[in-house]
Amino acid sequence: MQVSLKRQFDLMGKRKLAMIMSITLMVLSLGALGARGLSFGIDFTGGYLVEVGYPQAKELGPLRDALRTGGFEDASVQHFGTVRDVLVRLSPRAGEDSAAISDRVIETLRLHDASVDVRRVEFVGPQVGEELREQGGLAVVYALGCILIYVWLRFEWQFSLGAVAALVHDVVITLGVFAATQLTFDLSVLAAVLAVIGYSLNDTIVVYDRIRENFRRKRKEEPLEVINGSINQTLSRTIITSLTTLLVLFALLTLGGEVIRGFSLALIIGVVVGTYSSIFVASTSVLALGVSKQSLMPVKKEGAELENQP
Repeated sequence: MQVSLKRQFDLMGKRKLAMIMSITLMVLSLGALGARGLSFGIDFTGGYLVEVGYPQAKELGPLRDALRTGGFEDASVQHFGTVRDVLVRLSPRAGEDSAAISDRVIETLRLHDASVDVRRVEFVGPQVGEELREQGGLAVVYALGCILIYVWLRFEWQFSLGAVAALVHDVVITLGVFAATQLTFDLSVLAAVLAVIGYSLNDTIVVYDRIRENFRRKRKEEPLEVINGSINQTLSRTIITSLTTLLVLFALLTLGGEVIRGFSLALIIGVVVGTYSSIFVASTSVLALGVSKQSLMPVKKEGAELENQP
C-alpha cells in the first residue's frame, strides 16, 4: 500500500522564516544567559531554606524588615503557594553553625508574629550545591551525546545531527526563558529540562521514521516533497499529543502549588518549543545536510537473488 504524499500544508516552504525565528530566539536566549545568568535555587547555590505558615494572609514587607533588623540582610522572602505561606532563603554563611542560624531565623520570625508555624527547615552546603550544578550540566551533555549516537545508528548521520540541533534549540530557549524572567532554577527544573529532551526526541523520531519510510516508497519524489509530506502525515499525531500533554501541565501549574511550579513551567515551555522544533528544526536540518534516497535505501545482501531461486 502506497502512502500518499499529497501536501496539506507547505511547512517546508516556510523553513527559512522558521530558521530565522529559531536563530533569533536562540541568540536572545544566549544573550539572557550571558547577561543575567540563571537564578539558581538553594539546591545549586547552597544555603538555608525555612518554610513557615500563618493563620492569615501575611505581608512580606514587614517580614523583610524584621529579618533585616535581626541581621539577615541577604534574606529572600516570598509567598509559597498562598499568601499565608512564606518561604525564607538565606545564602550559606561560613564558620556559623547551620542549626544556630535556622534557630535565629525562626526566633526572629516569632518575635515579629508569635502565630508563625514552622513547617520545613533545610540546609544545603555550598560544596554540595556546586557538585549538583556540575553534575546537572554533565547530565544534559551526556544525554545529548547518547542521543547523537543512538540516532546515528538507527538512521543516518544527517538525522543524528538534525535531532541534536533540535534538542539544543529546545534546551537553550527553555533556559533562556528562565534567565530572562529570573525564575528559580532548581533540581526540579533540571529534571524538567531532561524530560523535555526525551519528549522532543520522541516527536522527532516519529517524524524521522515516516521520512525514511516515504523515501523508500516514493523514489521518484524530490527530498523536499518527501519530507514535507512526511511531516503532514505525522502532524495530527504531533499536535494532539502536545495538546493533551499541555492540558496536564497547565493543571499542574495552576493546582500543583509552588513546589512544582518551576517544573511545570519548564515542561510547558519545552513541549511548545519541542513540538515546533520537531516540525521545523529537525526536518529542515536533515534537508540542509543533504539527505538522499540512496543513503536510506535498505542494503541488499549478496546472493539474495540466489536464495529466492528454487
